[in-house]
Amino acid sequence: MGGERSIQAVAVGASAGGIEALIALLEAIAQGFEPAILIVMHIPPTNGDLLVDVLRPHCQAPLREAEDKEVVAAGLVYVAPPGYHLLVEPTRTLALSVDEPVNFSRPSIDLLFESAAHAYGRHLLGIVLTGANEDGAKGLKAIRSAGGLGWVQEPQTAVASVMPRSAIECAGADRILPLPQLANELAAIGRPR
Repeated sequence: MGGERSIQAVAVGASAGGIEALIALLEAIAQGFEPAILIVMHIPPTNGDLLVDVLRPHCQAPLREAEDKEVVAAGLVYVAPPGYHLLVEPTRTLALSVDEPVNFSRPSIDLLFESAAHAYGRHLLGIVLTGANEDGAKGLKAIRSAGGLGWVQEPQTAVASVMPRSAIECAGADRILPLPQLANELAAIGRPR
């Protein structure tokens, strides 16, 4: 899926059990992976740079915490800072906000997905991973409505099935796969041609 289209960005949302899932995805991508990857993971704001420190050793692509007003660059992995919503402006620059939590969450997967859908349209892939709330469902619907692709971790294989199940019920999906297959598909979509 996506072989005929150019995926320029991948937006990933994860919550409970998400660190292991994110590591599995990031370990699958090779150096030179072309699309930018934007990650929202629900973690407490008191955890500082913990997520970046945990993920970086598992990722061959450059990985860092997103900064406000930064232009999204191909091949980089951006992680939403704890306590901030991460959004993509129509100009494909990043924006951080401390607006009210959405689905009790800041950062919000829905807000990232919806803003990225507007910026990238059919050139965006959204991936919903394990989690225990409904964040990401409306966002995935926005991505698919804009012509982008939506992939979801198979709920039975997720540590917490509520988030992937909610995404499928709300938005449907182009792919519903266990994590290893999801990781392999992601690696294939960004392989340099």
